[in-house]
Amino acid sequence: MGPRVKAVLVSICMVLTGCISQPPPDMDGDGIEDALDSDMDGDGWENALEENCSTSHDNASSVPSDADGDWSCDLLDEDDDGDGWSDEGEVECGTEALDATSTPGDVDGDGVCDSLDDDSDGDGLPNEWEEPRGFDPLDPDDYMTCHGEVAYCLRTYDDFTFAETHNAYSTVEDEFLIGVNHYTGLQSQWEDGIRAFMVDSHHRSDENTTADDVSFCHGTGQFFHPCQFGIVSAFDWLRLLDSLMNNSSGDIVTLLIENYVPASHLSHLFNETDMSRRVYTHTLGEPWPSLGDLALAGTDLVVFWEQSQNDDYPWLHDFGVFSWTTDYAEDYPEDMDCTVYRGDGSQPVWHLNNWLTSSFGLPDPVRAVDVNNYDTLLQRSIDCWEIMDNRPTFIAVDYWEEGEVTNVTITINKMSHWSDEVPPHP
Repeated sequence: MGPRVKAVLVSICMVLTGCISQPPPDMDGDGIEDALDSDMDGDGWENALEENCSTSHDNASSVPSDADGDWSCDLLDEDDDGDGWSDEGEVECGTEALDATSTPGDVDGDGVCDSLDDDSDGDGLPNEWEEPRGFDPLDPDDYMTCHGEVAYCLRTYDDFTFAETHNAYSTVEDEFLIGVNHYTGLQSQWEDGIRAFMVDSHHRSDENTTADDVSFCHGTGQFFHPCQFGIVSAFDWLRLLDSLMNNSSGDIVTLLIENYVPASHLSHLFNETDMSRRVYTHTLGEPWPSLGDLALAGTDLVVFWEQSQNDDYPWLHDFGVFSWTTDYAEDYPEDMDCTVYRGDGSQPVWHLNNWLTSSFGLPDPVRAVDVNNYDTLLQRSIDCWEIMDNRPTFIAVDYWEEGEVTNVTITINKMSHWSDEVPPHP
């Protein structure tokens, strides 16, 4: 037997006896044996991923479903169709999680679909507030502001703080000679943000006592008529206030009247100046409305007077029944406190009076600088808020030009509670 024949016989023998093995399996024929191949069936999906996606990794025709083609199977993909919305979110929003053309509406682009968003258009007014008031909750340009801010429209009247001027009409500008309370009149006060005004109503003289003679002035002693040393036409003053309010939508105004004329004469005053169309009448014991609702209803003027309630004129709210005040005209700053001086202390509406009297019993312009100082007035307001557990509705001052009463109210209104971090100085 020749050598060649022997070699052939030896090879046959080795194969038959298993001495020479078959090459390792390579299902996809890529030259990588299946045991080492991360994608053994060559379908583009790794073995482990196919197993996690519940498809076969040894069958090229068995591939995971992948609607958006991002190589994350639909079974594991949180956004199957790749439209930017999670599958769970789409189900909640009522759209198709496997259809990239079916996406939830999101007007304000905040990632919360309109059907689940409390403020769909992101204008600061909740949908449930907008709809019954005639606003479009899907239109970010359809909104209102109150005192310059959308959020304040949701605040109730008693949960807002107004800057207030004591004897608002008694000014150097209005040519008062004695008992002056401010340097500048209504126009300047309004432009700086004052929205509450204390006024005193008298007839212009002992002889002129008709309804047409109602004026704003105040007494300086028992020997002189109250209007002897200064007088402002109540009609002109209210007409100016009306025009200012016409050009400032969403602002609520308050008058506190120390009254010395018949109620019918005040009614005549408000009718003649057309301010009667604005007045709001509150029902004692009922919650105060929001600033937005007052503005929308056109009842953007709240009037209190320092007399008993008159059923014939319910819009003239007895300040001692519907509100209360702290003491006023103290001799020294340390005498100022936060307790109830006049009125019903259980009411949520109240005046924080903040002015001193001079040694002559007159408004004190010199010390107004100190008590109206931003830090001093802000701290007193917050302290009284804490003590009374109730935000001051009004912060009333003399010589409003001295200090920063309007900046104090801006700061206070940014706070929801006295314990909140105090915002930066406006």
